[in-house]
Amino acid sequence: MRSLVICALLAANAHGSPIIIKAAHLLDGVSDRARDGVAVAVDGERIVAVAPAGELAAKYPAATVIDLGGATLLPGLIDAHTHVFLDDDVGPGVYDAILLKKSTPYRTIEATANARRALGYGFTSLRDLETEGAMYADVDVKTAIAKGVVPGPRMFVATRALAPTGMYPLRGYSWELTMPIGVQTVDGAESIRKAVREQVSNGADWIKFYADHGVYEGTRDRPVRSIVNFTPAEAAAIVDEAHRLGVKVAAHANGWDGIDSALRAGVDSLEHGQGLTDDLVARMVAQKVAWCPTMLAYAYSEKKLGPNPRSFMMPAHKAAVARAFKRGVRIVFGTDAGAFPWNMNPAAEAKLMVEAGMSPAAVVRSLTSSAGALLDPLCKPGSATCAHSDVGVIAPGKYADLVAVPGDPLADITQLEHVRWVMKAGAVQTP
Repeated sequence: MRSLVICALLAANAHGSPIIIKAAHLLDGVSDRARDGVAVAVDGERIVAVAPAGELAAKYPAATVIDLGGATLLPGLIDAHTHVFLDDDVGPGVYDAILLKKSTPYRTIEATANARRALGYGFTSLRDLETEGAMYADVDVKTAIAKGVVPGPRMFVATRALAPTGMYPLRGYSWELTMPIGVQTVDGAESIRKAVREQVSNGADWIKFYADHGVYEGTRDRPVRSIVNFTPAEAAAIVDEAHRLGVKVAAHANGWDGIDSALRAGVDSLEHGQGLTDDLVARMVAQKVAWCPTMLAYAYSEKKLGPNPRSFMMPAHKAAVARAFKRGVRIVFGTDAGAFPWNMNPAAEAKLMVEAGMSPAAVVRSLTSSAGALLDPLCKPGSATCAHSDVGVIAPGKYADLVAVPGDPLADITQLEHVRWVMKAGAVQTP
């Protein structure tokens, strides 16, 4: 059946005819409620109309029609925190083996396979937050996908994350050995500015830095604490230089101290963030900073390792999500996929977000319109949606990135784990 649809689409495109996609329900990525009986007209890579199915049939009588029956149609899903160059880095020695036993060419082959798998799950866009020692190979994967060499989501890449000397693995080896490190090591404002310029010149869409390390259990008011990596002047230099060059900045920050440091520096998004407290949440709202909780990665780590010295972080994480959602933080869907294996569907993060207190509609927006606005460099901080953003919304002029699930995600958020049909830029994707 799928092959027949693809042949019909190829024929339609060859003759310049639009395509009409029909489904019983449509969630446009912005509204809280589904619209029934609405179809989407696609011409080339873009959506040209969203209207009642009968109206579009009359307007485009020569169109090829794809009827998805009782399915729910949504914008293509967006995961705003992934690592396609990893495939499970949890456990003693696992991360070390990745850097010590796998070549960059081999890891790039794995990354293309992981990206293709993400597309199969319904993720038509990814923000990939560093290659973990594979240099700028993520730019190559992004380019190969964009040119049609390999299938995959459209990629927004951060190349090499930044950390100061001694603050990131590999650690604990003999001082006589020079070990590979999964980040770009930078010290001092001038070194930092040069590194940001280098990354942008080599194709980085985002700059990522590690704001903290050494997470530990704190007090009731500040339950997750951490050791700050960069001085205030160094962190400010990262953000200032990146913004000067027109790219946004993401900060890895688990504990209260790292989050505080990242907010003072003026970052665009926070990653992880178990240490969020009311004071930090208020600052995030005021500064219009987005947050990717990445709950699934921590849940996987807890499951794989069992009770461990960091087990206190999971309840703190759920409490932070509930607190942030209630106070109006812009929560964007991000999973840290790659920290867990890619044979796990990243959409399982959605259930954890609902269990932590978010509404299903807010979760759907988090992985569609809110994520799309975050990824667009022209979108101003705090925009839930953005007129410039090409992804995350079903509307005329946007990319024809569409997915279908069999049921209603607003009634059962796990429906997002059952994407059965994917279109990226007007092309139906094969399994």
